[in-house]
Amino acid sequence: MPERDGSSVRMEDIARAAGVSLMTVSNAFQQPAKVRAETRERIYAAADALGYVPNRVAGNLASGRSRFVGAIVPSLRNSNFAGMVQGLQERLEVLGHELLLANADTAERQVGAGRIFLGRRVGGLVLTGTEHPPGLRTMLRAARLPVVETFSVDGPFIDMAVGFSNYAASRALMALVIEQGYQHVGFAGYAPRDMRFRERQRGFQDALAEAGLRNDLLFFGPETLGFSGGRHALDHLLGIEPRLQALVCVTDIFAVGALFECQRKGWSVPGRFAVVGYGDYEIAAEVPPGLTTVQTRARIIGATAADLLVARGEQRAVPDPIRDIGYQLVRRGSL
Repeated sequence: MPERDGSSVRMEDIARAAGVSLMTVSNAFQQPAKVRAETRERIYAAADALGYVPNRVAGNLASGRSRFVGAIVPSLRNSNFAGMVQGLQERLEVLGHELLLANADTAERQVGAGRIFLGRRVGGLVLTGTEHPPGLRTMLRAARLPVVETFSVDGPFIDMAVGFSNYAASRALMALVIEQGYQHVGFAGYAPRDMRFRERQRGFQDALAEAGLRNDLLFFGPETLGFSGGRHALDHLLGIEPRLQALVCVTDIFAVGALFECQRKGWSVPGRFAVVGYGDYEIAAEVPPGLTTVQTRARIIGATAADLLVARGEQRAVPDPIRDIGYQLVRRGSL
């Protein structure tokens, strides 16, 4: 069969080559879940052989809605955000949609990403957390675009949300720490600019206050500290309270850094000192003696966000637009 330029290959050509109907070919590219896996593979093989490239823009214009979904995340170094993106993309592919991704770590970049996505007529947008620049909120409300905010169920929300209670997760984690008899406990976090981090801090402080324990041993550092944040937190808090027995960290990154510092000091964990984190990053299970932490179910958050956006985009009823999928405490050797 002679080669043809991809721009001149039609779906009819693929249907003929794969031995299926034109509608089956259309579904394979637009709504793949409707086509059996074996048939899809045959269609894709024929499309590859012919050099076919789907014209997504034309399809969007014909249907009146875009099959692209945008996602704005503050960092891809964070494995929770990366996991959410993975779950989002995998589910969107099943639903016949595609993902556009922006890594925006400042308010200006978030607004810029939102402007670009709206210009591309995305069918929906996924955001991280619930605090966003006013300019972005204004744009999204004016566009009446389906939006899912992730990793929190503490509103108010622009439209829909999927996540868990950061406050409840922090309280549950602190209950484990207190049950082990630790009385001098410190908190290592980021500058409390994000509601998710503030809720984790609030859960920490409320749990200690209810137990009649000191709750003001706090350290805040920039996210750029990375693993060294754990060392800085220990140095700072030990200077305030030499009897410090445990450290609760706003993320696993600081917690792992604290474990490294305990090793340098020759402290046994959890004999001399206990450390807990937040996020259940991949390193949490590998660093000795294993990090006790909170698993955020990031991939499930991403997949659920995809379901919500596609349902709203297809004008189907969304009876529960705020989805609390919960969290899981993971107990390992550091506590």
